[in-house]
Amino acid sequence: MRDIEQRIKEKIEAVGVPLREWDVSINRGIVTGFNEAFVITSAKKDELIAADPKSAEIIRPILRGRDIKRYGYNFADQWLLFIPWHFPLQNDTSIKGASDEAEKEFKRQYPAIYNHLLFYKKQLSARNKTETGIGYEWYTLQRWGANYWDDFSEQKIMYPNMTKYLPFCLDKRGYYQNDKSFFITGSHLAFLCAFLNSSLFKYCFMNSFPELQGGTRELRKIFFDKIPVLQIDDKKNELFSLLVDEIQKKIEDKEETKYLEFEIDEQIFNLYGLDKEERKAIGFIEII
Repeated sequence: MRDIEQRIKEKIEAVGVPLREWDVSINRGIVTGFNEAFVITSAKKDELIAADPKSAEIIRPILRGRDIKRYGYNFADQWLLFIPWHFPLQNDTSIKGASDEAEKEFKRQYPAIYNHLLFYKKQLSARNKTETGIGYEWYTLQRWGANYWDDFSEQKIMYPNMTKYLPFCLDKRGYYQNDKSFFITGSHLAFLCAFLNSSLFKYCFMNSFPELQGGTRELRKIFFDKIPVLQIDDKKNELFSLLVDEIQKKIEDKEETKYLEFEIDEQIFNLYGLDKEERKAIGFIEII
C-alpha cells in the first residue's frame, strides 16, 4: 500500500505547480478586536438602517470559520460593520495616525452606527494600547485587510483556519469573513475548489497540515503554498465550474451531491492519470 501511495504522490508532484506559483492570493479574514460591537444581527442591522438609511453602505454579511462547509456554508445571521482605519477618510493618504477629523466626519455621515459604537467606546479603546487611538481610531476595525479588502467582494474560495474536515466553499456572493478563516482569490477557482474538496487532495495532503488537539488541522497559508496542483485551461475550469454550481444548488440533497462529488473525483483522477489500483487505494469505488 505504501508503494501505491508513493506512486500517486509522485504522479501529482510530476505535473503539479506549487500554489505559491499560481495566479492566486491567500488572505485572512477581518479582525474586529471586539466582535460584540462590530458583528450584529439582522434585527440590529434593520434598526440601524431604519434610523439612518446610509448605514446600509457599510454593513456586510459575514461568515465565521465554523460556518464554512464542504461546498456550502451556514449563514448564522451575522453582519459586519465594515469600518476601515480613518473611515470615512480612509483614502486620504496624508492621515498617518488616529484622526479627529475622520471621527467628526464619521459621526456626521453615519450617526446611527457612530452612536452604536459609542456605547462600546471603553472596550474598543482598550483593544490594543499600542495602536488603538494612536495608529487608528477607536471606532475602526483592528485589521480590515487594507491591501485586499475589495477581494471580499470577488469570487473566492473560503475555508476555516482550523478544522477536522478540510471544507472549501466557492463564494460568488461577496461574503466577508472573520479571522478564523482564510480565502483564495485568483484564476481557475472552480477547479481549485473541486480539487481541494476531492478525495485525492485529502489522501495526499491531509498530513501536510499540522495536527492539533482532537485531530484538528491548521490550514495556514505557509502550508498551502507548497501544495503542487495541476494547472488547467479555461475550458477544463468551466467543466468544474458547472459541477461545483450544481453541487451548491443541491447542497441539501445528500444523495445527489454524493453522485456529483463522485463525478468530480473521477474527473480529477482522469486529469492526473490514476489507474484503477491507485483509485481503489484512495477509496474510490466505481458506481455502476
